[in-house]
Formats: sequence, structure tokens, C-alpha cells
Amino acid sequence: MKKTVFLGALTVAGLAAGAAAAGTLDDVKARGKLNCGVTTGLVGFAAPDANGVWNGFDVGMCRAVAAAVFGDPAAVEFVPTTGKTRFTALASGEVDMLARNTTWTFSRDVDLKFEFVGVNYYDGQGFMVPKALGVSSAKELDGATVCIQTGTTTELNLADFFRANNISYEPVPIETNAEAQQQYLAGACDVYTTDASGLAATRASFEDPSAHVVLPEIISKEPLGPLVRHGDSEWGDVARWTLNALIAAEELGVTSANIDELAKGTNNPEINRLLGSEGNLGEMLGLSADWAVKAIKAGGNYGELFEKNIGENTPIGLARGLNAQWTDGGLLYSPPFR
Repeated sequence: MKKTVFLGALTVAGLAAGAAAAGTLDDVKARGKLNCGVTTGLVGFAAPDANGVWNGFDVGMCRAVAAAVFGDPAAVEFVPTTGKTRFTALASGEVDMLARNTTWTFSRDVDLKFEFVGVNYYDGQGFMVPKALGVSSAKELDGATVCIQTGTTTELNLADFFRANNISYEPVPIETNAEAQQQYLAGACDVYTTDASGLAATRASFEDPSAHVVLPEIISKEPLGPLVRHGDSEWGDVARWTLNALIAAEELGVTSANIDELAKGTNNPEINRLLGSEGNLGEMLGLSADWAVKAIKAGGNYGELFEKNIGENTPIGLARGLNAQWTDGGLLYSPPFR
């Protein structure tokens, strides 16, 4: 009997969660703005400027979704979340989606009941140390104190790596990237470990970035991407295909500079379907025919967003690497728009 009651309770909980999530697209439209969960501040990815205006690579994803839904990239409220608070914010409905350096894992997808809509940055965990420490490999960090954000995959990877290499460490738990930076620069920890992209962004904000080195080891796979709640397929489709539109636009040569011209119609049917001059893909999503045009114009295609915010010509200085298009030997690949 207990088993039946338990299963019944689970079903009810599942239905309640599904019902709560099912209307997110309608809720967002009725509210007139998107509530997008971002990090508390990681330059290049998501950070407010001196006027409180949010900028960055992940912010670009939020703005693209807002533009796809409303035709206005500014119709978005940015909600800062930490490694610990982000999942509660999404599950409770405080935010409609998360677009912040969050790794797609089995348990987050299945157990926490979230839906990752794709990968917008292929990353891996690394280590940063002061150059003065004289360390050239993570395997030389035996006995080190390590600044680590709680509630992250980074915590687990760190424990696995040190155990596998039979070396010890002392964790220094921190909540936000800003706190990690402060503690690390103050010498409260020898090492800062997080996703390699986060290390590059953090180092770029230092007074003397050259005094710090990112060690060569990448100890994990960290596919970072936007996520929504389980049971929210209609809303998930909007987020998923907005991301795919940015990726496909780059592959097809559609940029913020030529999009108005291409939107009038081309001899490439895939571009026409993407930009809405042919077919009815927008209608299928519950959006206008030119939803993707608006999303791409919000901040440019995937490549434009990357180069402007975190690329090699920015202080962050990230090469495309795995985040190059599949046609250039990377992992970026959008399913067809048809």
C-alpha cells in the first residue's frame, strides 16, 4: 500500500510540475518580458556595466530569446544567480530560463527535472595559479589550498582528479566568482579552479593578468548551455531553436550586417526558411514569421556574439577551439531548419 501511495504522490508532483511549466511561453508573453537567470557577474559572459546594463555572451542568448518572442532584445529582466541558487530560481518559476555557465549533466537533466536545450559553449575545467608559485602542471598541486564554488560540478571533478592522482588539497569554499577572485588575489587559496572560460574571464579582469597562469590540464567535459523546466516543451522549443538559429546563421553566412537584405529572399531555401521568407516555422513555434531575424539582429549570429564578447580580440582572449562550426573542425552543429 505504501508503495502505491508513494507512486501516486510522485505522479501528482510530476503532473503539478508539468502543469506549472506548460504555460511558460504564454506567461512570458502576458508578462511582456523574459526573466532570464544569469551568473552574478563573469566579465565576457554576463556582467552589468557602470550603468547597470547587462552585457556578455550568455546575456546575448537571453536577448535573442526576448527578441524572438517580442521583437525587442531589451524585453528581458536579468536575475543574478549563484551556483547554489540557480536551480531553485528555475524550478520555482522565478526565472523562465537559465543562461549562465551551467553544465549539462545526467542528474541535472533527469533528477533535478530540467531540460537543457543545447550547448552554447563546450568547455572543460582548468586551474589558475599565480606565476610566482612556479607550478607548471596541476599534478604538482599536492597540499594546495583551492578556491572552489559550492554547488557546482567543479567540486566533484576536483575531488575526482586529486584522488585519481593520489594527491591532497584543502578546499576553500566560495559562493560567487567575485568572492573567488577576491580570495585568490588575497592569497587565501593557492589555486582557483572553474571552467577554463571562467578562468580566462577572471584573469582578464586582474590588474596584471600576466602574473597568473592557467595550467595546461583540462580535467573534465563541461558542455554549458541554456535550460528550462521539464514538461515545458513548447517553451523549450523556443529557447532551443533560438540557439540553433544563431548557430545556423553563422554557418549559412547570415550576419547582422546582411540579414535585412537576405530576409527579402535568396536562392538558398534553408536561409529562406530560417529567415521566414518561405515556410511557416515561426507559426509552428507560436511566434512571428521573422522571429529568427529578430533573434539574430539582437546581437549577431553565434560567431559575432563570440567574437564581440569573449573572442581572441577581447581581453578574455578565447579561441574558438571546440566552439568552431563543424565545417571548421569544431562541434557546433545545428539541426536543419525544415
